[in-house]
Amino acid sequence: MTHRPFRPQIGDIKTAFALLTRLPVKARFERTAEATWAFPIVGAAVGLGVLFIALLGDWVGLGLGVSAVIAIVCGVIVTGALHEDGLADSADGLWGGWEPARRLAIMRDSHIGTYGVLALILAMTLRVSAFATVVNTMHLGAMVAAAVLSRAAMPFVMTLLPHARSDGLSVTTGRPTGKPVVLGAVIALGVSVVFGGFVPTVVAASVCAAVVWSVIKIAKAKIGGQTGDILGATQILCEISVLLVFSTL
Repeated sequence: MTHRPFRPQIGDIKTAFALLTRLPVKARFERTAEATWAFPIVGAAVGLGVLFIALLGDWVGLGLGVSAVIAIVCGVIVTGALHEDGLADSADGLWGGWEPARRLAIMRDSHIGTYGVLALILAMTLRVSAFATVVNTMHLGAMVAAAVLSRAAMPFVMTLLPHARSDGLSVTTGRPTGKPVVLGAVIALGVSVVFGGFVPTVVAASVCAAVVWSVIKIAKAKIGGQTGDILGATQILCEISVLLVFSTL
């Protein structure tokens, strides 16, 4: 069977928005794996929206802390808490079971456990604190950089790890080849440099690579591959890592 050469299409952007947000986008899903190159574009839109809401809240006198919370909550609503759900399920499953089949079963369970609750509390605390810091220091592009780099990281996990189960969102999306993954990374790096600067982008991208490597090693050891939950956890961990990098530079 011959594979068609990869060429990015405008429709891929709609597909990416349909996959990663709850916005009412009319999209086609014949090219879900190829559409991963457009994940950073979704990130840019979400990041700009979150940044605008935070600045608006601060402008009307709500203060940085409250504005950051409201902005991040709005971002979670737009994305349908897709990534947060993945983080919680991954924390519960990877550390709540003793063998791969049981871990996957826990990750599929809609109930949230102690590990998941703790992971969400820690993640939201770090996100709000780091976001408030970057806004306070006028490093306003950090949220956009974090949003695009973290969404460019997910396709690397999709490509480098096999599916851990035979069904689920990750299986439906498929495993992208190298070209859309690299194109997405190039787009993310370009956007991050524009909004956050060259040196912070290099450092943040390097940290994201370390996070992706760690996620791959842990997921492979514990469940033998990746799932949609693992991808969601990757996004959250990379986003927090980038925000922390920008808040310290």
